Amino acid sequence: MLTFWVAMIVVLIDQLSKYYIQLHFTLGSSLPVVPGLFHITYILNPGAAFGILENQRVFFIIIAVVMLGTIVYIYPRLPKGLPFLTVGVGLLVGGTIGNVIDRVQTGHVVDFFDFRIWPVFNIADIAICIGVTAIIYTMLVMSYKEDEQSG
Repeated sequence: MLTFWVAMIVVLIDQLSKYYIQLHFTLGSSLPVVPGLFHITYILNPGAAFGILENQRVFFIIIAVVMLGTIVYIYPRLPKGLPFLTVGVGLLVGGTIGNVIDRVQTGHVVDFFDFRIWPVFNIADIAICIGVTAIIYTMLVMSYKEDEQSG
């Protein structure tokens, strides 16, 4: 149940932040928060991370649906009592849903966090990255503990 709530909170925060940006910024505008280091810059990303595979809307939607379906299938089989895994899956699912909502509605993803040395990104992207990191961390720790117990 925690996974569900984490995912829903991510979707809510992601979509509210994107709505706010679209309401208060014009496309391409940038507000320096820490000049030269961090700006809020409203862009529409037609691709994936770093803008790769631009304008492949249907492809990205299919990938997201397949990934979400896989998680729904695998989730009941995951070990219980692993908070990083539980929260990680919630973050991954919430971030994926947040970005897929954008793709379905407009064909683009709304991005706005701009650190000037990295491509512009959003809340959903952060959730996906942290979620994947938490899942990998859990897998590595579990693998290490299994090796320790068997060795």
